[in-house]
Amino acid sequence: MTDVKYFTKEALEKLKKELDHLTRVERPKISQQIAEARDKGDLSENAEYDAAKEAQGMLEMKIAKLQQKVSKARIIDESKIDTSKVYLYCTVTIKNMEKGVQMKYTLVNESEADLKKGKISVDSPIAKGLLGHEVGEEVEISVPAGKLPFKIIDIQY
Repeated sequence: MTDVKYFTKEALEKLKKELDHLTRVERPKISQQIAEARDKGDLSENAEYDAAKEAQGMLEMKIAKLQQKVSKARIIDESKIDTSKVYLYCTVTIKNMEKGVQMKYTLVNESEADLKKGKISVDSPIAKGLLGHEVGEEVEISVPAGKLPFKIIDIQY
């Protein structure tokens, strides 16, 4: 299974820049730290060497994850999106029909999610329940607290 993830052009560029920084700046920095620690003598009792090797392992894991994410990334063609329905990268205003509370969320890729900024992952229960629906529709969404009724008030792209 390919597990393709969609990004805006800007979001994908940001990921590529981070990957480039990690491989071209951070990786050589850690290699230098390991070399310096190795020069200090007995590796079996060298805490600096152990710390640098651990940092290298963490960095390599992060690089591998980013490389995988970039390799599976596709740029979303916004011209082919049906703007009358809820899809990735739309801002949707919904109303909790039980509590009468309105909420506004932008549906984004998991790596861009930031609840404080109103950006929720398209893989979250609320986003999954809203996908493909139109303004005025009422949807019942299963969340950890149970099933909640929502009405779609507005969709913006």
